[in-house]
Amino acid sequence: MDETMVIALLQLAPETFDLFNDVILLSEGQVVYQGPRENVQEFFEYMGFKCPDRKGIADFLQEAFNTFHVRLRVCEDLRIPYDKSKVDPAALVTESYGISNLELFRACFSREWLLMKRDSFVYLFKATQLIITTIIALSVFLRMEMKYGELEDASRF
Repeated sequence: MDETMVIALLQLAPETFDLFNDVILLSEGQVVYQGPRENVQEFFEYMGFKCPDRKGIADFLQEAFNTFHVRLRVCEDLRIPYDKSKVDPAALVTESYGISNLELFRACFSREWLLMKRDSFVYLFKATQLIITTIIALSVFLRMEMKYGELEDASRF
């Protein structure tokens, strides 16, 4: 259909796996294989992993990389804590955002103002509706007197 899609699937059925043209195999954030689906089994066999007859290729791919020496070396490297003292301070991000909170507020307010100007009829209609509703609600409290301190006043309400 001339569409490009990236889909993350776990426990993929062999029939579904056969429908894909290309495969990107990721394991713990690392690209293990990227290329045509037809060549993935050949690639893993070249790396020393043979898919048993009883297993689907998708399940085999997930299991094969877990025992691969490259994965084991990457896991060992990741177990060593990151030492910030050996890195240039200019390479590390020290702020959460690239602009200040005031500039963020200005940008958001400017965007909202632009949207309000584009839909000015809706905002004027809603404001008019709110004013009319407010006047009706306030008219309930006009000329309402509540006498207190006399016994006869209690029976009137």
